[in-house]
Amino acid sequence: MNVFIETTDTENYRWIDARFELSNPGAGRELYDQEHVAGAIFWDLEKDLSDMETEGGRHPMPSKDQLARLIRSSGLTPDDQVVIYDQGGSPFAARAWWLLKYAGFEHVYISKNGYSALKNKGIEITSEVPEYEPTFAELQFVDSLYADRTYVKNIISGKELGVLVDARSAERYAGIHEPLDKVAGRIPGARNFDWAQLVHGQEFYEDVDFSDILQKNEPAVVYCGSGVSAAALYAMLAEKGHRQLRLYTGSFSDWILDNENVVEINRSEHPEAADEETKAILAKLIQEGYTGEMLMKKFEFEKSQIEKK
Repeated sequence: MNVFIETTDTENYRWIDARFELSNPGAGRELYDQEHVAGAIFWDLEKDLSDMETEGGRHPMPSKDQLARLIRSSGLTPDDQVVIYDQGGSPFAARAWWLLKYAGFEHVYISKNGYSALKNKGIEITSEVPEYEPTFAELQFVDSLYADRTYVKNIISGKELGVLVDARSAERYAGIHEPLDKVAGRIPGARNFDWAQLVHGQEFYEDVDFSDILQKNEPAVVYCGSGVSAAALYAMLAEKGHRQLRLYTGSFSDWILDNENVVEINRSEHPEAADEETKAILAKLIQEGYTGEMLMKKFEFEKSQIEKK
């Protein structure tokens, strides 16, 4: 699948500006208002590409109705050729790209170049905000691209065929360090490929081999912390010919909302789980439904009680 393209054509493509900064949510809009690719509309990660009023992780995906309203009010139809850019080497354009693919768009692409590179290549720039007539586009949503918590549970239980791929850093995957979510660890059975390995400066490195974690004929569900950076890994997997892909948009931050969901950690990174007795305690607590921080606190208590005997 051709996902990433290099073009400065503003005549034959509709453009979307998806610049965003997680540490400063208003920055993307401010940058757009200063200047942007001529004809580009602005889609905000939290106001347009997420429904922050609902549960479902830190960046819950918008409903089909919300997405349809966004697309129609932007003057888009599924027949349009669309190119999306962000600041480069970021996952925000990929989030918008995935949502449009989910909505049935066939000719939607991620710019290989971020905004600064596009500008340096001579693309037409303006500060004028374009106005497009709303459309009444009929959308055919592709549900086979989407995975929710239930679908992930079905993979773990063997009711659905598939591999889980965790796009977070190795430390977060292992449960060693968790800077954002209340619980550390990963969804059981997941493999790991840090999406940041795809980024070189403000560009995506396309000469990547995924064969160590995923074969092209394996169905896979990609997730991260909140479903945003996983979209970048999903996009590159699609670029490299992987066809049976789903995105768990709620991702790990949604998974841990259910206290009954088990998380895994790397046992070798947690010496307290090294001997058979402590392994048995840990296994018992996981079976009882304890996860993450609560799991380790309960584990420490149980172990201290045994040591007192």
